[in-house]
Amino acid sequence: MSKIIYIFIGVSLLLLCGCENLGPEEPMEFELLDGPIDGLSISEQKRFLAGDIAFNDDVFTIENGLGPLFVGTSCVSCHSGDGKGHPFNQLIRFGNNDLGLLALPTIGDGRNQIQNKAIPGFEPETVPDGLPFSILVAPAVTGLGLLDAVPDEDILALADPMDDNEDGISGRPHYSLPPEFTEIRENSVPLGNNYIFRFGKKASSYDLLHQTVGAYNQDIGITSLFDPIDPFSGLEEDPEISTQTLNDVVFYLKTLKAPIPRNQTDPDVIAGKELFQSIQCAACHTPTLTTGFSPIESLSFKEFHPYTDLLLHDMGPGLDDRFTEGNVETSEWRTPPLWGIGLSANSQGGQMFLLHDGRASSIEEAIEMHGGEANNSKAQYLSLSPEEKSQLIQFINSL
Repeated sequence: MSKIIYIFIGVSLLLLCGCENLGPEEPMEFELLDGPIDGLSISEQKRFLAGDIAFNDDVFTIENGLGPLFVGTSCVSCHSGDGKGHPFNQLIRFGNNDLGLLALPTIGDGRNQIQNKAIPGFEPETVPDGLPFSILVAPAVTGLGLLDAVPDEDILALADPMDDNEDGISGRPHYSLPPEFTEIRENSVPLGNNYIFRFGKKASSYDLLHQTVGAYNQDIGITSLFDPIDPFSGLEEDPEISTQTLNDVVFYLKTLKAPIPRNQTDPDVIAGKELFQSIQCAACHTPTLTTGFSPIESLSFKEFHPYTDLLLHDMGPGLDDRFTEGNVETSEWRTPPLWGIGLSANSQGGQMFLLHDGRASSIEEAIEMHGGEANNSKAQYLSLSPEEKSQLIQFINSL
């Protein structure tokens, strides 16, 4: 073999090896929030894919119904990678600051969310002068099907509205009246005509269909069979999204996998988990829940670890947004799941924006802003040594 051929082979091998390192490494599965739960059938996988396309690829324009007023142009514009949203696409809601007030000030379609962007020829909305308002950052959307399938009786078993055990924590479910288009869960525990709501910062949505229909209408200005009222005019319009697409998106949200914990054998993470229990963080951020029956077999009777009790808690004056929603007091918030919180920055431009309005730039800041029913846990956290604080934060990041 000639010297030239040897040189050619050597150069070719170098090029081949070099090509393998040209692109970034693929992220590991535990670093991603998107992806389906295990065990879906072929037909369920196809439906998941249809919902995935609608959620992540469909972008609305003037030609296919955007606006005229809106907050975002797609689902993914607020939920990049199925993770937490960025304050750039914040939601702004206004209204009463007292549950005793029956009249809700309104504009546009008579509802209370501001559409702060507009297509050409229209003016975006602003909060009416003098009215209380709340700023909200979109949550991550993974694992929602598991939360949806938790039986009402399990949620009620965690509730202690009168603080009977005298631990300073008095979580309660949010009972409200579901819209007519929702399908009431089997084995629900009603209170008169009201049922337990569990989705949203203040648990303002009954189920994922309720949440999705509202998001299309109020966030993108897209009418549907279930909500045909245009947010700008307040008039009924023909559906701008099909019921099939809505249901596909709901199925997608139901079957997104739960976040995968990381570094669970790390000694500091293990120590942090023990601290999480000992300073009573787990009193609200319940580590383990179990689903009941679900029409989706992969969701039925599953134990999972979201770190939420799905209950409302008074978080004190520091987190009081002066805004009521449904039957929720202004300082009450539904316990947000902590799973996946360590991956938040991936969808938020490399920086964390935590709490309901994104005001906290780290887990440490978020803990220090807790109040109300969380005062005791916060005080215990502040008394920890620097090493213990680091271990606790590492554990929360690992979820």
